[in-house]
Amino acid sequence: MRSGAAWLASATQEDVDAFLDGLDDNALLALPWMFEFWALPHQLPPSGAWKSWVIMGGRGAGKTRAGAEWVRSMVEGARPLDPGKARRLALVGETFDQVREVMIFGDSGILACSPPDRRPVWEAGRKRLVWPNGAIAQAFSAHEPEALRGPQFDAAWVDELAKWKKAEESWDMLQFALRLGDHPQQVITTTPRNIGVLKAILNNPSTVVTHAPTEANRAYLAESFLEEVRARYAGTRLGRQELDGVLLDDIEGALWSSAAIEAGRVERLPKFDRIVVALDPSVTANAGSDECGIVVVGAVTEGPVQDWRAVVLEDCSVKGKPTDWARAAIRAMEKYGAERLVAEVNQGGDLIEGVIRQIDPLVPFKALRAGRGKAARAEPVAALYEQGRVHHLKSARLGALEDQMCQMTVKGYQGQGSPDRLDALVWALHELMIEPGAHWRRPQVRSL
Repeated sequence: MRSGAAWLASATQEDVDAFLDGLDDNALLALPWMFEFWALPHQLPPSGAWKSWVIMGGRGAGKTRAGAEWVRSMVEGARPLDPGKARRLALVGETFDQVREVMIFGDSGILACSPPDRRPVWEAGRKRLVWPNGAIAQAFSAHEPEALRGPQFDAAWVDELAKWKKAEESWDMLQFALRLGDHPQQVITTTPRNIGVLKAILNNPSTVVTHAPTEANRAYLAESFLEEVRARYAGTRLGRQELDGVLLDDIEGALWSSAAIEAGRVERLPKFDRIVVALDPSVTANAGSDECGIVVVGAVTEGPVQDWRAVVLEDCSVKGKPTDWARAAIRAMEKYGAERLVAEVNQGGDLIEGVIRQIDPLVPFKALRAGRGKAARAEPVAALYEQGRVHHLKSARLGALEDQMCQMTVKGYQGQGSPDRLDALVWALHELMIEPGAHWRRPQVRSL
């Protein structure tokens, strides 16, 4: 569904002129305030008898504007003094200052979005907005959940819930206060973060969700901002959360965490002693088959084993026919000057090497066979990360790989499908760091 703004942007000047000429004076004056005409699809309320609407998006995706316009739609009637659907609202943000400066007085806040004849008045002493038709919205800080004990509302706008330090307590108090009217509703505008209360809201059958990345609102954002954040964060887990608006689910007991991965990123590369490409092949090529994990890792292996370091350079994983992943793996070797291609051959056996040698008969290839489960193989690799000996190149787009890492536990993989990218990473680091390190530590027996 395209918005009116999108139609205007793509229409010819003649079509725009004809559209505007067809409006009477009242319609022309009202057009700037008709949000349903200008809104992006994710900013419009879904249909149905929902209780909570979660607008989950990246930074600058237009979440605040959507929340402010929803408040307008709830309190305004057909004429300035006519009652709307809601008369008592709660505005809840992380702090009172953020409610006032972002939700109320911000560039996309309630006052900026309201037409002059319907604009509410801010009563600072009572921390509330009052509309010409008598509707009232009270401002609350999530730092003071007890302040929500006592008041009652028929609607609420909750902003940046995922940042609240007392999120669960404040949310619970708000739910008890939403008890007026036939069907109290609430809107939650937030950049996603992995907190229990947000996941519980999303899993509630009475919740609906709209979602948009930062790019969805690019027409209203500085191009330099988009270029900078793309260059710095595109493809990272932080970028997937803050730009794509994706809820990243760190599993309890996972071998890796988002915070640890972020802390271990590097911008400059050392001079590597070895570089390998690791392959976790998919032997089928139908629509439901798994991806083929292909990961490039470089290592510095001079000196004592405890000083060895590795950097994950690229995730080249693909989905396709065996010849597709064989070509992708060999391209990665050529790009990075890798000395060896290693691949798990538990499934496929000699077929794996045969497919690769169809593409390059002389490729340095090593077949690996898994004798233990995925989690058991991953544990010593996770230990290398804990020791600060494995890093991720900051400019590499490793978000999908890192998602799999953060869903691997000692009990096994908790994500969907197979952790093909993670398997390839594990094989690469076993080849570069673990197997040679174990050999280096073995006692040397001298002949007499």
